[in-house]
Amino acid sequence: MKNRINNNGITAIYVRRSVSDKDKGNNSLSIQAQKEECIRFVGDDEYKLYCDDGKSGKDVEHRPQFQMMMQDARDGVISRIIVKKYDRFSRNMREYLNITDELDRYGVTVFSLSEPFNTETKEGRMMRNNLLNFAEFERETIAARVADAFSTKARETGFYQGGKVQFGYVPERRTINGKIGSVLVPSENAEAVRVAYELYQHPQNSLQYLVNYFAESDINCTRPAPRTKTGISNLDRSHLSRILENPLYVRADAEVYRYFLSKGYEILDDVEAYDGVHGIFLHKEKDGSKFVKVAFHEGLVDADVWLAVQDRKAHQHKFPSNGTAMTSWLVGMVKCAYCGYAMHFEYGKNKAGTKIYPRFVDYGKFTVNGCSTPPIKMRPKTVEDAVFKAMKERLNQLEIAKHESEKPDAETESVKTEILHIDDEIQKLLEKLSDADAVLFDYIQKRVNALHEQKSELEKKLQVKSRKMKKIDTQPLQEPMSRWDELTVFEKHEIAVSMIEVVRISDETGIEIVFSI
Repeated sequence: MKNRINNNGITAIYVRRSVSDKDKGNNSLSIQAQKEECIRFVGDDEYKLYCDDGKSGKDVEHRPQFQMMMQDARDGVISRIIVKKYDRFSRNMREYLNITDELDRYGVTVFSLSEPFNTETKEGRMMRNNLLNFAEFERETIAARVADAFSTKARETGFYQGGKVQFGYVPERRTINGKIGSVLVPSENAEAVRVAYELYQHPQNSLQYLVNYFAESDINCTRPAPRTKTGISNLDRSHLSRILENPLYVRADAEVYRYFLSKGYEILDDVEAYDGVHGIFLHKEKDGSKFVKVAFHEGLVDADVWLAVQDRKAHQHKFPSNGTAMTSWLVGMVKCAYCGYAMHFEYGKNKAGTKIYPRFVDYGKFTVNGCSTPPIKMRPKTVEDAVFKAMKERLNQLEIAKHESEKPDAETESVKTEILHIDDEIQKLLEKLSDADAVLFDYIQKRVNALHEQKSELEKKLQVKSRKMKKIDTQPLQEPMSRWDELTVFEKHEIAVSMIEVVRISDETGIEIVFSI
């Protein structure tokens, strides 16, 4: 097909101004200034104006007027395009060349009022391409500078840095410590956040239960659309899940400080800043690392409730997306006792092909090394019955423990004793520092650092253990367990994952259940 040459079309005037141009206060690149200069150049010739205000030059995909102009070029409506500068057209060199190649096929030329060279010559095209290379470099530099500035501000201040609308809050300009910035204040949706956390900390309440609850309640749970005040939809499961893991809402105290410490995040504030009042901003760096900053806004959820929800979510398992998801309420929790890989639930047939029955398939057998054990004969129903019996026994044990005098368990006492031994060793090493030579000093310093890390891990273990013991409430589990046969597979699964860490099985060793409560 021959290229179409357009000699009869009208002139297109394309003007664009990005948000960064507005921030720079560059009046020469204002929409009005570009229009006037281009129209003066066109004179009495017929023209059509295309205007993209507030649109970035990094691509053309998100510029509706540019797309309309390109369609007019394809349809033979225009014969040339006038711009103030070539970077108004595009700042992406590769994209610019692709577009101009396409326009060349339609016989449409691009003319700049600011760059004094003729692009019909090879020298002019070289000059144009060099200028666009610099424009692309400038765009990337500005983007990097903005990202660095955002990270710096996020580290230095507890102000809200903007971005997506945070459910339950609205930003408000305030002056704090002599600086002006945006602070999040509770919105009309704040009560929905509090109720969601309060309900979800109890194992019997699933995400779907929350969705149904809000659908029937009078609590305002309409999500605001980004950058507008118009509601777009009510809370759904995925949005609720994100809300329930966001530290933005916690009234962060020392326990929350220790929680983030155990996660390995960079913590910018001392533990004293975790006052049980203010929320937390969790930021992600370019390299994937995360840091937390105490915010200026007040949290909506008490620390113990927020931590209870995090403990629950940490043990949640999702049903697989395949067709066997509803085969058993133990899906995602059963593993081979030998290789550690997941046991999947599938349906098998007898040799005659007349009877279909559920069975386990060890996915460790499909790995490179492969699980060496024979195919497991144990049936899912056998495991389900054993696990359900163990769950009831576990609840009874916890109920009995409530009525006994509170005394630390053996594991807790062992950890505390180990911490005391570490403290004693650290003290003895520090006493030797004053008489140590350079070699011994270096050894002592390294040993003390290693001991401190070991102590920190043990303290994290104690904190998690004490928090779990403090929050265990068997009452919400007793009721659904008493009507187990009436529950759906999904409801059974939700209760199981709130109590169980993993179930390991084999024909030789039987069934091992590791509880998380």
